[in-house]
Amino acid sequence: KAPLKMIEQQYGPQVKEEVFAEAIETSFGKAIQENKLRVAGMPNIQHKPLNQVQDDFEYTATFEVFPEVTLADFKAASIEKPEAQITDKDVNKTIDVLLKQRAQFIESKDGASKGDRLTLTLTSFINDKQVETTGDKPIQIILGDDSRFAIFDDHLVGGKAGESKTFEVDYPETHNPKELAGKKVQYNVNFILIAKPKLPEVNAQFAQSLGVADGNVDKMREEIKQSLEQELDKRVKIKLKEQVFTHLLDSCKADLPKALINVEINRMAQSTYANLKQRGADLKQFKLEPSMFEEQAKKTCKLRLILAEIVEKNNLRASPDQIKAMVNEFALNFDDTDEAEKWFYAEPSRLEEPTALATETNVVEWFMKQCKVQNKKTTFDELMSGSAKA
Repeated sequence: KAPLKMIEQQYGPQVKEEVFAEAIETSFGKAIQENKLRVAGMPNIQHKPLNQVQDDFEYTATFEVFPEVTLADFKAASIEKPEAQITDKDVNKTIDVLLKQRAQFIESKDGASKGDRLTLTLTSFINDKQVETTGDKPIQIILGDDSRFAIFDDHLVGGKAGESKTFEVDYPETHNPKELAGKKVQYNVNFILIAKPKLPEVNAQFAQSLGVADGNVDKMREEIKQSLEQELDKRVKIKLKEQVFTHLLDSCKADLPKALINVEINRMAQSTYANLKQRGADLKQFKLEPSMFEEQAKKTCKLRLILAEIVEKNNLRASPDQIKAMVNEFALNFDDTDEAEKWFYAEPSRLEEPTALATETNVVEWFMKQCKVQNKKTTFDELMSGSAKA
């Protein structure tokens, strides 16, 4: 090994700093491995100024470790498992939605009714002060499509092309967006065009538009039913996971390292900023305080520690076959499933999410073997709307 002075003379202070940094990293890594410590967050390293170090040197590392997690006895826990069957009614309702998505709109002189496409301009006022206007640029809406406050759409029913309407809407305190919550808003609406929907027929051509090559309507209905059954299975799994994770958070104990919480807060803030930027928002208009994320960050960190403890103690790590099955499920969302699967396996980091989800599935299945499971009859609609109390 070359003396430190010789290194500094030949390569300068920068290389000396790099040598020390590498030595500290190696030494610290060895120390935590020998003492079987699980470090949470980045350590705070302190040492003498490097220009005062000759040969041997000492440093102090201050860091937090992952806490001990106390798992509860889950035998007393109770989970409700939703049970539902896909019926002809569910298939028919899905076909109705698909028909509406493929509707042709034909101009009409009749009054507007639910399902019609309206072309209009509007201006809104609160306390006689204008708060919104479309100006001279008309907008199009589908009347009664549930994307707006229902009472607003009710006022538009009956309107005809060339007519105008003025009306008021009282928004409840719980309304979103909050700018309108608890406010009385006056709207001036000009109807430009009313178009009535003409739905396609349920025939071979319609079946072919859904990917049934031979146009067989019965085969189309069967494929729709299979898709709904897959969606039903996903929703049941989501409901079960929500219940299991809630039980884990409520019944298990873990002291959370501040460093771990801060890392999660930063991750959540960065993710939020990225989403805002992707939507074209001006980031200068937003100031995200750490306190906004703290509560959720604590839950996320606690759950992560609990899951890690359960996985470690019960050997529940996802197997290669389970990870592959999850990747296959992800790949179904892409046009070329084979290429999608190759993409996931091209970089180890891309397998992190499928691996985590497969491992979580193992934890949920393990938990359900420990607790009481009660089957609860429900319907596909209730599950999809979130109204099923499971």
